[in-house]
Amino acid sequence: MPRTVRDVVFVDGVRTPFGKAGPKGIYHETRADDLVVKAIRELLRRNPGLDAKQIDEVAIAATTQIGDQGLTIGRTAGILAGLPQSVPGYSIDRMCAGALTAVTSVAGSVAFGAYDIAIAGGVEHMGRHPMGEGVDPNPRFVSEKLVDESALFMGMTAENLHDRYPHITKLRADEYAVRSQEKAAKAYANGKIQADLVPISVRRTNPEAGETGWGLVTADEPMRPGTTLENLSGLKTPFRVHGRVTAGNAAGLNDGATASLIASEDFARENNLPVKMRLVSYAFAGVEPEVMGYGPIPATEKALAKAGLDISEIGLFEVNEAFAVQVLAFLDHYGIADDDERVNQYGGAIAFGHPLASSGVRLMTQLARQFEEQPHVRYGLTTMCVGFGMGATVIWENPNFDGGSK
Repeated sequence: MPRTVRDVVFVDGVRTPFGKAGPKGIYHETRADDLVVKAIRELLRRNPGLDAKQIDEVAIAATTQIGDQGLTIGRTAGILAGLPQSVPGYSIDRMCAGALTAVTSVAGSVAFGAYDIAIAGGVEHMGRHPMGEGVDPNPRFVSEKLVDESALFMGMTAENLHDRYPHITKLRADEYAVRSQEKAAKAYANGKIQADLVPISVRRTNPEAGETGWGLVTADEPMRPGTTLENLSGLKTPFRVHGRVTAGNAAGLNDGATASLIASEDFARENNLPVKMRLVSYAFAGVEPEVMGYGPIPATEKALAKAGLDISEIGLFEVNEAFAVQVLAFLDHYGIADDDERVNQYGGAIAFGHPLASSGVRLMTQLARQFEEQPHVRYGLTTMCVGFGMGATVIWENPNFDGGSK
């Protein structure tokens, strides 16, 4: 019997505040799976009309699936969050696009009819598990020159992208980074971010004072409001002597988790759940691993073609800021100005942080919030580059679209 493809919607999304990785970071003594648990519980708290027994799947991404990020974290975090044991779960890995891939994976199952509603998200505790921990790259990659050795180091791939686009200078990347910090600070000041943050209680140790105590985290730790070009101009270029990539024009090493509810539109409306975005299309694309930051360009081309849309019809962009050069290459390709008001209206990962596998859902929650505020915008997209040479793009439709009248 032929099946009818169902409309898929983004019901809701939340995230923990993002922290700096390492001993001084807010989550140094907090487990990765506990961050996921907090996000899942918050989704259920915010949507009391959803019976947890109705959840068909829990898909949670992690890039480094080891320790407290291992053990099929979608399943274990679901149990720890208090979901019925009848709710299954699994883990997923597409490096930076982990949570984005969790969303598209469950979305495919919803469209097919296998699921009605699912939880999709991601976590990365880069303080406990640095990217690449425990991996053993096959020596053939380098010995047979399948990839350049720089492909294994994301910062080096960003320098390679600068080489490919020499007109994207360090100054231009720094200028973009300053704007990201300014937009994020403005978004916080206007209360645009806090509504989707899950407060996290954390245990903190101050070895110098010999003290241990508890605190409540309610804001992103990596943000550097007041950043200036002068501040950024003197930063070291750790990936290349006289390079262009610095800690100021790239996302840092971070900890954090995200979670979202993805459902069929019929199910959401029948159960009085919000419909914040409607899925239009998505696509993944591979590129040379040495210039992985180029990935969003072909991924977006594919997603647009599948949707029958032109880039001019996209009214809002959430582009993950792994590196400023990667966003600028994307904007240049489409003839979009560096300061175009449609792009990353609340700021991006350069300010908020980029806990790898969790970031895709952050892009979605921010786009959903903008859709609510801007009913004249019909389409938006979330896109990101992915380690080892990939790009990922999801195009969304605004269910609040009013025909374009402002």
